[in-house]
Amino acid sequence: MEALAVPTFIVALAEIGDKTQLLALLLAARYRRPWPIIWGIVVATLANHAAAGLLGNIVSDLLSPVMLRWILALSFALVAVWTLIPDRLDDDDARLGRAYGPFLATLIAFFIAEMGDKTQVATVMLAAQYPQLVLVVIGTTLGMLIANVPVVLASHFAADRLPLTLIRRIAAAAFAVLAIYAAYEAVSMSGIVSS
Repeated sequence: MEALAVPTFIVALAEIGDKTQLLALLLAARYRRPWPIIWGIVVATLANHAAAGLLGNIVSDLLSPVMLRWILALSFALVAVWTLIPDRLDDDDARLGRAYGPFLATLIAFFIAEMGDKTQVATVMLAAQYPQLVLVVIGTTLGMLIANVPVVLASHFAADRLPLTLIRRIAAAAFAVLAIYAAYEAVSMSGIVSS
């Protein structure tokens, strides 16, 4: 259950104020048809995070458990810092899909916007940490939906009222806790400190 709950919580927090959330807001304002946009988010996120999760599983098979924990600790620490930096929606992201309907525009824009995004990186790391790939991908997708569906449904209302700085700080703290835990596991596995 942890392999589902932790990714859901982490990605939901990390996604608030992210450029894909801004993209969801833009698409909702442009098309005013929430369900095709929501389904576009679901399909794009599942595809993107499944690929990221597979990469995480492959990496976890190639590295020793101790090395993997050290890499995870460093990666989670870097994402904690990255989370504190507010995202902005690029003009290219905003222009994607203008010639398409809301579903296809959302599918294309979200898939591309997630490439190299902190939630995709987090998915790779979480899949490396938890061997239950399907649960991790479902969890990260749920996290994306928890953060983005209310924005789509409430359009401009929800995004303008959220305390984004506080939420970014909480998400960064959650990533920092994961970094500390992964470092603790690495130290414990290497026998430097006896538990």
